[in-house]
This record gives sequence, structure tokens and C-alpha cells, in this order.
Amino acid sequence: MAVFDDAQAFWDQRFAEPGYIFGTAPNVFLQSQAARFRPGMRVLDLACGEGRNSVWLARQGCEVEGFDVSPLALQKATRLAENHKVNVRLEQADIREWEWVPERFDAIVCIFIQFAAPEDRARLFAGFHSALKPGGVVVLEGYTPRQLEFGTGGPRDRANLYTRELLEEAFAAFDILHLEEHESILAEGTKHVGRSALIDLVARKRR
Repeated sequence: MAVFDDAQAFWDQRFAEPGYIFGTAPNVFLQSQAARFRPGMRVLDLACGEGRNSVWLARQGCEVEGFDVSPLALQKATRLAENHKVNVRLEQADIREWEWVPERFDAIVCIFIQFAAPEDRARLFAGFHSALKPGGVVVLEGYTPRQLEFGTGGPRDRANLYTRELLEEAFAAFDILHLEEHESILAEGTKHVGRSALIDLVARKRR
């Protein structure tokens, strides 16, 4: 079975559960960055899942594109967008095979996308830099290695988790506007629940 098919099967199995497994409300950190999003901005929601963040961004007036490997997730995202009467452009794609169009987006949102292996992650972050317009921002939230102690979500492979040093190095070509490690109580659907070890980043592509 191809890598794409493996990833699709894994996520389809998760998203086949009834309801919205990560909830329908936007990620708390993303919502805290609302002032960075203006009507008319073109925003990419990476591995958008069931659409909670894409729909929230569209409700801020952004032109949103989202992709995910799971067609079941995208079906839920479509329904959520319809319920909120907003338009989101959705596409099925594997995060490792996404084609980055240079300087297309004003912002890229990547919330808990840590199932990419380190070698894929390096290409992914390089894609962010290419696809952002000068002055565009990345808004990212992920788990730190301490999350392995909590077990309340995220990958179980330490190599997939973020540290401050990793993100500082990965985004060295950006201006880092916000970078914070913290512990918080998550209540996002049934999959991100409880005390969690998090790291938040906002980075701006230099003009």
C-alpha cells in the first residue's frame, strides 16, 4: 500500500467516529491570534481535519484553503462550513505531497500537525517559507516532548514533537513574533482533552 493510502486509512479510521472528534470550536491559541487575521487575507489551513479552524478563519472574512488526507474529515468540514454559511476551498491531499505555490498565502495555520517525520517536517517548513507572501505569518501550535508524560493527545514518537530550539532553528529565516512553551488544559472534542504540554509559535516571513 502506498504511503498516501496508509495515511488516509489511519485518519479515515479516526474520523469515521460519530461527531466531530476535535470539536467544532476553533483551537484556543488560534483564536487568541484573531487580530492577525483580516478580511480578504488568503489563508491556508494545513491538515484541516474536520474544518473547525478553517470555518473560524472564514468567519473572520479570510479566503481560506484547507486540505487533509482524509475524505471523511473533509465531508465533515464541508458540512460545518455549510452550517455556518461560509465558503472554504477544500482539497484532499497528503501533507507530504502538497505542492507549494510561491508567495500564495498571507498566513499559514498549522495546529497539531506533528505526524510528519523529521525529514518530512524539514520540507514542510521550507514550504511555508516559499508559499508565504513577504510579511505573511505562520501560526502554529504543537506538543513538546513532555506531552509523552500526559498522554492526552498527539504522536507518541518523541522525534515528532517540538522544542523551542527546534522551532527557533527551523524558523531562523523568519521574524519570530511569539514563541512560548506552556502547560494548559485542553478541551477540544474527544481527542485533545486534559493537561497538555504545548508550544505556540507565530513567525513572520521577512519582507
